[in-house]
Amino acid sequence: MEILSKLFGSQARVKVMRLFLFNEGESFENSDVAKRARVLDYTARSETRTLESAGLIKRISFFKEVMRGRGKNKKLVKKRVKGFTLNPKFKYLQALRNFLINAAPLQQNEIVKKLSGSGSLKLVIISGVFIQDWDSRIDILIVGDNIKTTKLEAAIKGIEADIGRELRYAIFPTKEFKYRLNVYDKLIRDVLDYPHQTVVDRLGEWQSAEKLKVTQ
Repeated sequence: MEILSKLFGSQARVKVMRLFLFNEGESFENSDVAKRARVLDYTARSETRTLESAGLIKRISFFKEVMRGRGKNKKLVKKRVKGFTLNPKFKYLQALRNFLINAAPLQQNEIVKKLSGSGSLKLVIISGVFIQDWDSRIDILIVGDNIKTTKLEAAIKGIEADIGRELRYAIFPTKEFKYRLNVYDKLIRDVLDYPHQTVVDRLGEWQSAEKLKVTQ
């Protein structure tokens, strides 16, 4: 129980755990952890120390691309840094991953709330990571007008921090979406013809997957 008490201590800890569990093989500096999980720097340092002591993650030295120079002399160079990575030998790794996969970090209404300030949403469909369909091409399909790109990207980053991994998403104005729908665009079909959940629908039932399937 000591390990479990260390693992499940706060919302920040769960977000950091998700980051490592769902990005196996990647390495992160504490600054990366803070940025990706959207927690304060000192919180990231505290949580990585705790997760390291529990055995979930381990310290590692790795190369990272950083920008050096100024103006026209700017260039990417590789720098050796210290950070953390998931410990593949952690005793409860698979059980913990399965638990967090099935324990949805966000309810549908929370997803809508995070996205609502980015513009006039007409249709929002979730798939992929949200429904444990790892073969899906995208995780969120957004249809709307007057979309504020900066606010939408910030909302997506916020959702990514809760989920623990980067999201694949597509955005279309209503007019373009309707056109793609009518010509059976492959991306649209790959979303609507396979498992998904509609969380916002202001376009009507005519877009349901059953009505869009093409007879082979």
